Amino acid sequence: MAFRYYSAERIRDKMPTYKGTDEELQDAIDDISLLYGSALKELDTKLDIISDDFDKKHSYMPIHHVQKRLKSFDSLIDKAERYGIEDPINNLDTVLAEVLDIGGIRVICNYEEDIYTMSGLLLEQSDIELIRIKDYCKNPKESGYRSLHVVVAIPVYLVNRKAMVPLEIQFRSIAMDTWASLEHELRYKNKGVLNEEIQDQLAECARQLAQIDEKMSHIRHQVLKSDNEYADY
Repeated sequence: MAFRYYSAERIRDKMPTYKGTDEELQDAIDDISLLYGSALKELDTKLDIISDDFDKKHSYMPIHHVQKRLKSFDSLIDKAERYGIEDPINNLDTVLAEVLDIGGIRVICNYEEDIYTMSGLLLEQSDIELIRIKDYCKNPKESGYRSLHVVVAIPVYLVNRKAMVPLEIQFRSIAMDTWASLEHELRYKNKGVLNEEIQDQLAECARQLAQIDEKMSHIRHQVLKSDNEYADY
């Protein structure tokens, strides 16, 4: 989880306008990699512990799997430019302050209700700072996309300092992730462009999967209803 192939020499070839020395650029690249890679490890551990404790108390693990990603340095600079940050390679402090999804973690839960259980338990922790929430589960995008996006700041303790590092968490059910992954693949194969008929079909698939998600949750509660303390979840 690092900018493995990002050396100052390579970056300067692509972005020759950088005003500092190669050593300063390399230090900035390594610092970003360390901070955000470490924050992802911290957050991954927190989620793992919550899930293990939930399993101990309720004999059920709400998290199906977790995926982590660190935005590439090239992608970071490209996104900063789309945000309207002028000369981002020479204004990395501004980039880090405004681009909040440099590090991201996707938490795939079994059911939609698990999304709110896990996000709620995480946000209860005293060292987690909530920055923003966008609920695309209750308010899906026009495309049909569903997910709970939570941006938090998480502490990273280094040798001589503590840094609060922002990360974006996407909480999805298995059904939501299935749709999002396949829709992304279709867009990627078609260079991001899908005609209206295809978009309508994908939106309908998303609606059907949402109905299945709800029905599966209902079935789960029917199965677990009798003499099971977990039924409330």
